[in-house]
Amino acid sequence: MNKDRNFDDLAERFQRKVYGGLKGDVRLAVLWRDLEAQVPQIHAERPMRVLDIGAGLGQLAIRLAALGHQVVVNDVSAEMLAIAQSSARAAGVFELITWYHGPFQDLDSLELGQFDLVLCHAVVEWLAEPEQLLPALKGFLSPNGVLSFTYYNRHSLEYRNLIRGNFNLLKKETFVPDPGSLTPGNPLYPQQVLEWVEAQKLAVLGTSGIRVFTDYVTTQRGGNAVPESVVEMELAYSRREPYLWLGRYIHLLLGNR
Repeated sequence: MNKDRNFDDLAERFQRKVYGGLKGDVRLAVLWRDLEAQVPQIHAERPMRVLDIGAGLGQLAIRLAALGHQVVVNDVSAEMLAIAQSSARAAGVFELITWYHGPFQDLDSLELGQFDLVLCHAVVEWLAEPEQLLPALKGFLSPNGVLSFTYYNRHSLEYRNLIRGNFNLLKKETFVPDPGSLTPGNPLYPQQVLEWVEAQKLAVLGTSGIRVFTDYVTTQRGGNAVPESVVEMELAYSRREPYLWLGRYIHLLLGNR
């Protein structure tokens, strides 16, 4: 029986491979730019209620708590949560965050209420039953709230393997990542996700691609050798058609209709 993926055995690798370099810089830059554009109350005096499901290393949760918002963090991985808590202590906001260790499916029993902002990034592609996530997230969303949701884009996975000549992998009916890989087992096509969004009667407020070109670069020459320039161009092209649909992740900002 398939189970949701727990990152306890991948926490150190995830921290090093993703957030220890340019990949993480691009992800955080796009996410924060999008949130500031769609959720202006991030910088308002009135604190928001924020729920971060699958918060991982907790960078956004910590940043939001430092701005005075009431943040609730959840993750199924004890190792990831421990890293996030250590970072929160270093930032002086540990006591300002409520921490819940366990699967997101258990949060309903805690009667947490509704939130102005719900974050759920790079979780759905690791679930055994990914179609169950959006209904759960909507249940936590206040009537005027915003859901920030990212998923691993199967089009990007396929395109990268086409470029690299991994044709045999693409001919298989089911994608199976290498054991211990940071590539998830359930990469999703945008159309599938949009069908789930429609079924939940959610409105798409904004769409961006995350890492729309950096994952395809094989030779770091010119501007691709300058991290600051890469982040600048990723931000510039992350909302442009057709490039956004080449993003390794797709970021959707969603709201109730």
